[in-house]
Amino acid sequence: MAATVRKLIVEVVEARNLLPKDGTGTSSPYARADFDGQRRKTRTVVKDLNPSWNEPLEFDFPSGAVDIAGGEPLEVAVLHDVRVGPSRRSNFLGRVRLDARQFVRNGEEALIYFPLEKKSFFNWVRGDIGLKVYYLDVPLPPPPPPPEPEPPAAAAEAEAPPPPEASDAPNKEAAPADEPPKPEETVDDTAPAPAGDGSTTEKPTEDAEPAAAATPAPEEKPPEEAASEEKPPETEQPPPPQTAAPPPPVMPRQVSMPVRRPPPPVPEETPAMERSKHDLVDKMAYLFVRVVRARGLPAGAHPHVRVAAGGRHASTREARRGAFFEWDQTFAFVRDTDTDLPGPTLEISVWDLPPDADVSVADDRHFLGGLCFDTADVHARDPPDGPLATQWYRLEGGRRLAGADLMVATWAGTQADEAFADAWKADSPATSTTATGAASATSRSKVYVSPKLWLLRLTVIEAQDTLTSAAPPRDAGVAVRATLGFQALKTRTTPAAARGNGGGPAWNEDLLFVAAEPFTDGEDDLVVSLEMRHGKEAFPVGSATISLSSVERRVDDRKVASKWLDLLPSAGKKTAAAMLMHGGRLHVRVCLDGGYNVADEPPYACSDFRPSARQLWAPPIGVVELGIVGCKGLLPMRAVDGKGCTDAYAVAKYGPKWARTRTIADSYDPAWNEQYTWPVYDPCTVLTVGVFDDPPPSAEFAGGKDSAAAACSRPMGKVRIRLSTLERGRVYRGVYPLILMLPTGAKRMGDVELAIRFATSASTLEVLHAYGRPSLPAMHHLRPVPTAHREALRLAAARVTAAHLASSPEPPLRREVASWMLDAGGEPRGGGFSMRKLRANWNRAAAALSWIAGAARWVEETRSWRSPSATAMAHAVLVLLAWHPDLVVPTAALHAAAVGVWRYRRRPRSPAPHPCVRASMAESPEREELDEEFDTVPSARPPEVVRARYDRARMVGARLQQMVGDVATQAERLQALVSWRDPRATGMFVAMCVLVAMVLYMVPMKMVVVVAGFYYLRHPMFRDRRPSPVINFFRRLPSMSERMI
Repeated sequence: MAATVRKLIVEVVEARNLLPKDGTGTSSPYARADFDGQRRKTRTVVKDLNPSWNEPLEFDFPSGAVDIAGGEPLEVAVLHDVRVGPSRRSNFLGRVRLDARQFVRNGEEALIYFPLEKKSFFNWVRGDIGLKVYYLDVPLPPPPPPPEPEPPAAAAEAEAPPPPEASDAPNKEAAPADEPPKPEETVDDTAPAPAGDGSTTEKPTEDAEPAAAATPAPEEKPPEEAASEEKPPETEQPPPPQTAAPPPPVMPRQVSMPVRRPPPPVPEETPAMERSKHDLVDKMAYLFVRVVRARGLPAGAHPHVRVAAGGRHASTREARRGAFFEWDQTFAFVRDTDTDLPGPTLEISVWDLPPDADVSVADDRHFLGGLCFDTADVHARDPPDGPLATQWYRLEGGRRLAGADLMVATWAGTQADEAFADAWKADSPATSTTATGAASATSRSKVYVSPKLWLLRLTVIEAQDTLTSAAPPRDAGVAVRATLGFQALKTRTTPAAARGNGGGPAWNEDLLFVAAEPFTDGEDDLVVSLEMRHGKEAFPVGSATISLSSVERRVDDRKVASKWLDLLPSAGKKTAAAMLMHGGRLHVRVCLDGGYNVADEPPYACSDFRPSARQLWAPPIGVVELGIVGCKGLLPMRAVDGKGCTDAYAVAKYGPKWARTRTIADSYDPAWNEQYTWPVYDPCTVLTVGVFDDPPPSAEFAGGKDSAAAACSRPMGKVRIRLSTLERGRVYRGVYPLILMLPTGAKRMGDVELAIRFATSASTLEVLHAYGRPSLPAMHHLRPVPTAHREALRLAAARVTAAHLASSPEPPLRREVASWMLDAGGEPRGGGFSMRKLRANWNRAAAALSWIAGAARWVEETRSWRSPSATAMAHAVLVLLAWHPDLVVPTAALHAAAVGVWRYRRRPRSPAPHPCVRASMAESPEREELDEEFDTVPSARPPEVVRARYDRARMVGARLQQMVGDVATQAERLQALVSWRDPRATGMFVAMCVLVAMVLYMVPMKMVVVVAGFYYLRHPMFRDRRPSPVINFFRRLPSMSERMI
């Protein structure tokens, strides 16, 4: 494979609405980009506040840089060229700083307009700049052949002085191309270099010192000092033959190296943090055995190694033959000093048998030798230490060998060891030799990443040349159907005889799909077909295919170029109406919208609000660390040989990253003690953890419907934790219940112990500022997705994510697991309606609005004079607020603050348990309601059960109908005040309004408020128990109730 070098390409497209700098209302701007000590500039656009450059600037990535996200930032500054229009003010017009995480690969770039930012507090900038930033790998040219030795005469001619003079001549002749030579030299010392030459200045601060030493320049003002750093290419790049110029640049670099020494320790700290990242969980001691290779075994043998310790045994696969017999497998046995595990001895034996053979009944002729270690003498290794070196050990006891050796390494470590992830564990689901390989592959822990999801927008504009000379039937319709994988959408049906502006049927309708990267030709193609609908049937007329890899990407609401698709006629049976049409052309507009957040989670449990385009991502504000300690008191999920069994594993999901723990076999109290870390971009997000039962590997290969159900992972419950409820840097460790809603009711499947810590890397002001930003990207507000399509798009995204994770290498994350974690059909429910949830939501609303009822009760108690002192104080407060109305808002704000401070001491000390059984009304639900909740659509229950449920739904609907009718009646009575349906009532209301207006004109508002308040708070002895005349008047107003049929 040819060597490549990575390049960063910055396409400076244009700038808009810049600030004038030349004193005449305009500016002459140019762009300057700096990356990793390299500087590139565009040309100068003279006197234009909306310049357009369209110039690509190329940079080299630092050698040895593998991680793009950890690279240097890119800074693009817009400056005014003071040579074209001198300015007494600073020539700075604004800048943009892009983090390395926003760099994308070639083909994923899009034009983005970044607002220009200030360099300091006193700068005044405005406008924005359009950039395309991406990187690509360029193959290196082959190295030139070594130069042939030259004769002495030719070498003397090459060192003669005429060639340097000839090389200086073009530099002197290049200056008059723009300006005369002498003025150019004068400007070089006092003004910035003309931008637009595309010159490169590597390490500009270092190269400026030799130039200043060679040619002293007069003192300059600060605006001109920045400009003097940008020298023209004639002075920045001296000709190579000169030998006196290189030494000065070398010295500053040698002097500056000690200044740049501090950054190297940063990479050293990162691995240490990764190795010691199990600080939230308990350390688990393991005995590791690594079997590498053997030598001296018989040539025709098929050996395997058997490791036994503490009653557990495991076997390697059959050896790979080469210079040695190779295995290179690691085994991990649990060490427990309380139970003396794994025992006093560790036995390693080599057998000339298949790995699945039973060595207990094997002949001694198949025994090739063995080793025995004392577990008390095994060396203990800590994670910061390097891996333990392997050693050769002589095999003993074999009758067929004279001298055979086995390379083995044994050590004592914890789950933080690097070899733990790929090692065979003694607590894996299958510990026998027949399934060791399958169990170790399907039960180990793994981290998955969801695919990047894009919103594919297909705009169907019109069709042309689809009709022949014969007119189609009047009842025939034309529609466009688009298909992307399992997603199929259709436009509205337009009459075939209808004509648009182009002479054919027109739609102007958007169809939205979910697409996942990477796009492959042939598999991820959008199929667009034209259908003829006549009667109840639809017949394809023509179709076209669009490859997603060729679709344009955008990050804003700009219009992309439309295209005409040639529809190829579709083969098949057609009706007479379809015979009147042929393929024709279809006018469409297709784009991948990267400015949207394609969510696969429900809104209440979303963990990522970032858009699809990486260029729009903001830097993370911190990290969340999750330690999955283990479970306690799990219930048996299946029966094996008449005994209950549970093979549990946990799955955590936050953002696009999924984490799966290893599977612990046949344990009701599994202990994983695994820790994972996620970057956090928004504090108001939710972390989801679920516990599942792993089916046995043998169930996947069995046939039948029951075996297919047994081969699925069964959920045992999930826990959701909202990060905004966590304090900064505090470790929360606790036990959360696993509640699963079953057709028989809510059932507690056990408890899961978690430890979580939310650490912010950003400042407190940046974290608080995140609360004021919109959660969704800007495109959701500029061009929102229709509400009717959001849930369908979410379910499609969840299905795409589940299919991608299920196709990952061993161990895959099963499709049903991902669907259940995303609340996308993983549960055995299909009805969607639940009477239990309806009552729970009603109680939620009543509880949230209970403060209104409490305020009404307090007012009624004050009005009833149950506490004369409180009522007298209410009169005083009323007079005070009436005479000083400017105190109303501050008083209300102070009261709310006082309530918050009073409740601070009763704040929750730990995250709220999820789910809440009481709030879900799942403590004692009715059996009939649960049966209805878990029923499928269409219903699978007997007709009499469905009829009873229908009658109950009618009763609920009747009550809702009455409530809606009462609301409509009150609204109609309010309109009847001025509608003159009741002339006497409307006349009285108009007269009363005139009287009130005249009284309020003459009497101060303060007096009116005080009198009205005192009248309302009058003593009960002065009140009548019957309704007031105002209420009686309102109830007598007419409505439409008597006119309803």
